[in-house]
Parts: sequence; structure tokens; C-alpha cells
Amino acid sequence: MHDAEPTRTTPRRDGPHRGHTDRAPGVDEEAPSGSILSYSIGFLAALLLTGASFVVAQSDVLWAPGLPVGLAVLAIAQMGVHLVFFFHLSSGPDNTNNVLALAFGVLIVALVVSGSLWIMANLDHNMMPSSTIMEMQH
Repeated sequence: MHDAEPTRTTPRRDGPHRGHTDRAPGVDEEAPSGSILSYSIGFLAALLLTGASFVVAQSDVLWAPGLPVGLAVLAIAQMGVHLVFFFHLSSGPDNTNNVLALAFGVLIVALVVSGSLWIMANLDHNMMPSSTIMEMQH
């Protein structure tokens, strides 16, 4: 009789995938995915950035015309905190595919947003003025 197949959570001890567990590509099999300290630091940083966004938006801390830029900087900083502390994205050699996938996703989103804005601006520029439309209806 032969042994039953191990479940997905049980490490395999035979074959080419010896000691393989279900981990993301590029993650060391022996390394923990995160620690309480790491998650706590990320959580506190995210809370601080969220609080800073509310303070900046509801007070005169920033010059009024610079408010959107300040909020965008805080939002980008919070995205960085999430990527590093919760998604465990780093610049290590084992994480190259994840960084490239993120960069490709950002490129696609930037192309879709900029293309949409370009199309809407072109439509706005080429649209007939409303006064001419009103005259055509009479």
C-alpha cells in the first residue's frame, strides 16, 4: 500500500518540491510572513497618516492652494506604508517580480486615467457651444 497524499497545508517531504509549503513566490520558506511588531508599526503609521490628513484638511496648517498637494503626499505615503508593512513588498532580489507587477499595474492605471482625461478634454474642445445648440432647437 502507498501513503495517502498530504494536504495542501502539510509540507511535502518527497519529490522535487521537498519541504514546499504554500507561500508566495520569492518568500523564504523559513522566514515568517510578518510579526506583531511589524504589523503594529504599520498600523500606527497608517493611523498617524490618516489623522494627519484629517488635521491638514480641517485646519489652516497648509496654505489653501497647497492643500490638494499636501493631501496627495500624505495619501502616497500611506500607500507606501501599506505596501511595505502589510503587503511585505521590498526591494530585495527575491521580490523583483512583485515590484515589477506593481510597476506594471501603476503604468496601466496611469494610461487609463490619462487616456480618459485626454479623450474628455478633446470632446470638450470639439463640442458645439451651448448657445449654438439652443439656436438650432428654435
